[in-house]
Amino acid sequence: MSDIVYLTKQRLHELQKELEVLTTVRRAEVAQKIADARSHGDLSENADYDAAKEEQGMLELQIQKLGALLSKAQVISSDQFPDDKVYILSKVKVKDINSQQIIEYTMVSDSEADFLQNKISVSSLVGKALLGKKIGDIVEIKVPAGILKYEIIEIGKADF
Repeated sequence: MSDIVYLTKQRLHELQKELEVLTTVRRAEVAQKIADARSHGDLSENADYDAAKEEQGMLELQIQKLGALLSKAQVISSDQFPDDKVYILSKVKVKDINSQQIIEYTMVSDSEADFLQNKISVSSLVGKALLGKKIGDIVEIKVPAGILKYEIIEIGKADF
């Protein structure tokens, strides 16, 4: 069973570019390292050769994983979803009931989540709790640090 990976057009292009760099530039660099190490003679005791072959294996694994992810990718856009409830690609402003702090999250897929940019995965604890909620809803979320209590104060579309 192959699960669909939802990506924005921007993220899809970033991943395609990364794959292109890995398969062209990085493969050539690693191949050169292997060739240089081979030129030093006896391969049985050649640490440079072993390291280069290890690097090659890791690179190929990375290329394989990225290729598999891209093969499952489906591009989505915030225009595909209404803004009456929280969906993937919604921009959600919540008020922490306890601290009165306003927090803005952008709901994204697992592969686009970035905590530092407040992009949270729809499959995270907070993401799951917010999905399908409307403005004015109070959401209680049990997280490892305790219980978060949020009021949804605004829902918009993500700008990518």
